[in-house]
Amino acid sequence: MNYRHIKHTLAMPSPFAQRLDKVETSAIRELFKLLGKPGIISFAGGFPDSALFDVQGIARAAAAALASEPAAALQYCASEGYAPLREELARLMRAAPGAPDVAPQQLMVTTGSQQALDLLGKILLEPGSTALVEAPTFLAAIQSFRLYGARVVGVPIDADGVQPEALEALIAQHKPRLVYLITNFGNPSGATLALERRLRVLEIAARTHTLIVEDDPYGALYFDAPPPPSLLALSAHVPGSRDYVIYCGSLSKTLSPGLRLGWMVAPAEILARANMCKQFADANTSAFAQATAAHYLASGALPAHLDKVRPAYAARAAAMAGALHQHLGAAASFTAPQGGLFAWVRFARDGAPVDAGALSKRAIEHGVAFVPGAPFYCDAPSAADAACARLSFATAAPDTIREGVARIARALAEC
Repeated sequence: MNYRHIKHTLAMPSPFAQRLDKVETSAIRELFKLLGKPGIISFAGGFPDSALFDVQGIARAAAAALASEPAAALQYCASEGYAPLREELARLMRAAPGAPDVAPQQLMVTTGSQQALDLLGKILLEPGSTALVEAPTFLAAIQSFRLYGARVVGVPIDADGVQPEALEALIAQHKPRLVYLITNFGNPSGATLALERRLRVLEIAARTHTLIVEDDPYGALYFDAPPPPSLLALSAHVPGSRDYVIYCGSLSKTLSPGLRLGWMVAPAEILARANMCKQFADANTSAFAQATAAHYLASGALPAHLDKVRPAYAARAAAMAGALHQHLGAAASFTAPQGGLFAWVRFARDGAPVDAGALSKRAIEHGVAFVPGAPFYCDAPSAADAACARLSFATAAPDTIREGVARIARALAEC
């Protein structure tokens, strides 16, 4: 049905909910429409390399799920998640640095960590409320929070993550319903929240009674040393802070995004309300995917798989850092990635910021694609921030990365 035609001819009001006026389609998804050019090198994606998936291990886990519990794997399951998977996820978290004390009943399984953000938006945000996010941050988080009418306000960050003094001041000013942080190897910034800042954030949260949403899809993808313990783990050392920490995890970057499995650890009242809203949304996350993941985790295969993928991503990150130094020199400033999937680069020419949006269009003409930084800010970025871009090194071989960066250098020379 052509609603625009109806509205024009009959002068009817829009049939769509006004909340949709507050969001736009993803600039990243729109960029993918431009990537059909043959031979293009893409640094635009935010996903892991499918060539590194443990296909055989996942196949064995799926077969085991069907062989040992076919009825459970193919049937509806509890909205809060398939019990064996909740047990395995709790065990996985207890094995992480700092060993957060998590029981299976304290977490719920979600359809990717993105659903956790949507559920939190539903139960915590409304028109007139405020959500604080890092500037820059995960684009889908900005969109999800705005969908529920919230004002989204950015908090300055640097290579060590969110700046506690700025966070405290903005909490006092806006009284936010939640603060959203990607604590490890952030998307898009690559920043990791320093240990002393983590403790400071927890102290602020406890004193101001402010919910902190800790999104951690990349923490296991470290290169040399693991990141500091999670906010959830450290909350045991900051009195009163545990009640204000919501942890979101994901298997998308470590195992497979196709399984669409994430989880959320939160205070009981928040979990109960999120579970109620999940019942309205999808009844339950795929029981078959959950049973497969439960068998995979129970087999002990994940650590060996991570031991394989970490060096691969580390080599690609090193190739990108080396190529940026070689081909761009002072025209590209960045912090060398220590984990995750992204490099956050600020471009300049003759010392002046270069608009990364314009550069990205010229780069496509040269056969290379990346995501300009502006969409990752909830407000119009400064000229310096608009000169930033997210470059993913995850899906290209080192030689391809070096060639792609050389193409960016040629495009920059024309801007």
